[in-house]
Amino acid sequence: QVQLVESGGGLAQPGGSLRLSCVASEINFRDWSKGWYRQVPGGERRELVASISPVGIYNYADSVKGRFTISKDNNKNTIDLQMNSLRPEDTAVYYCNLHRSPPWGTHYDYWGQGTQVTTI
Repeated sequence: QVQLVESGGGLAQPGGSLRLSCVASEINFRDWSKGWYRQVPGGERRELVASISPVGIYNYADSVKGRFTISKDNNKNTIDLQMNSLRPEDTAVYYCNLHRSPPWGTHYDYWGQGTQVTTI
């Protein structure tokens, strides 16, 4: 069973920084899109924050462009999210995600347990 374990959330002041890390166990890491999503309190859905496709295409939500940076290490099976210039509206539970789709395989998602980020 694949597990995604997140770390690095916490409390930050506006303008501050936090770094989230996610490590995946026992998976062919290179065939999966890597991403971070977030869900605000009371929100009904998770929104994409940033992602990296299997061929190295980076995608960021407009609200975080220029402030957040996603990175990966295919040898260590890790996905990191460096968050700078944090704002109160960045407050949410952040989830690590691995997503697979054709031609790399059938559609499937793995999720981490979530880590709280609070900016006040």
